[in-house]
Amino acid sequence: MLVENKIVIELKSVKKIEDIHLSQILTYMKLGKYKVGLLINFNVTSLRYGIKHVVN
Repeated sequence: MLVENKIVIELKSVKKIEDIHLSQILTYMKLGKYKVGLLINFNVTSLRYGIKHVVN
């Protein structure tokens, strides 16, 4: 998902964010030349624990 042509958002519902998930969003960011991304995992007790800010 792309927000205002600036922020890449990757939505997941996994037990734990793995390195492959970070690699995936970094690839999207590099290909689109975006600097900021959010990796959001919905499979957590509180959503604040499922948000990872990614900077390229």
